[in-house]
Amino acid sequence: MRSILAFLVDIRRLAVPYFMGEDRWPGRVLVAAVVLLELASVFLNVQFNEWNARFYNAVQEKNFDIFKSELLYFCGLAVLFIIAAVYQLYLQQWLRIRWRAWLTEKYLARWLDRGTHYRMRTVGDPADNPDQRIAQDLELFTERTVELSIGLLNAVVTLASFIIILWQLSNAAGVPLFGFDVKIPGYLVWVSLVYAVIGTLITHLIGNVLAPLNFDKQRLEADFRYHLVRIRENGEQIALLDGDEMEKAELGTRFGRLVANFRSIMSAQKRLGWFTSGYNQASIVFPYVVVSPAYFAGTIPLGILLALGFGLAYTVVSHIFE
Repeated sequence: MRSILAFLVDIRRLAVPYFMGEDRWPGRVLVAAVVLLELASVFLNVQFNEWNARFYNAVQEKNFDIFKSELLYFCGLAVLFIIAAVYQLYLQQWLRIRWRAWLTEKYLARWLDRGTHYRMRTVGDPADNPDQRIAQDLELFTERTVELSIGLLNAVVTLASFIIILWQLSNAAGVPLFGFDVKIPGYLVWVSLVYAVIGTLITHLIGNVLAPLNFDKQRLEADFRYHLVRIRENGEQIALLDGDEMEKAELGTRFGRLVANFRSIMSAQKRLGWFTSGYNQASIVFPYVVVSPAYFAGTIPLGILLALGFGLAYTVVSHIFE
């Protein structure tokens, strides 16, 4: 818990100044636009779910007029969804580059102020390659912060929206037991939540090692690049002192650490991949297995079966592995 709180405090310390600084209004407007478009995307996904029920009911009933009108309605939803998706990504990228530009200007000013860059080297450079960090870590910070924040918003709103839908439809999809149609309030919600929680916990247990490994990867990559630049800048002295072999050995050591770290990431991602691939494949049929007894008992039509399946799948899979 302490590590999570410390992480949130660090995020706040890095993020809040931009939205309170001189570029705050463009940043706030972009955040508001991205959030609105994300909410619009969730709303459209809910509409797609409702469309599924109407469309496949029309197919089952062989109602050609409704079939045609629902196809046109789908085209309208698809156009709106494409527009929202394209502009949501575009505005996210715009926010990221403005934010990164602001942070880069501030950190460069502090690094180059009154010889700070030199004085840091004289005390052992505790900041761990600040030039590399400014160049790369600020980009990663803005990218990951925006993506994770929007992903969290999408997951929460999607979960809330589909829980309401699944709770309402649970009454239409009773559980046939021993010849009786048993009504369990919100049973589809409980099934989807249990399935999603189990998947999330297992994913976390398997993949939590990736966070420190990826942190080390950035540090080791920065160390390797820094040493390459240092050799280029001091090439004359190294050649005159016949230090080529020593520098080659040092580069080999640094690169060896980088390779070892990357292999650890490969192994961790492979373990995670075994589970996530199996989970995603199971999630294709799991919703229909849960709902199918009600369909074959004749208590719900085909459209409701497919809508429930889509809603369950979207609830248990959407953003669980982001």
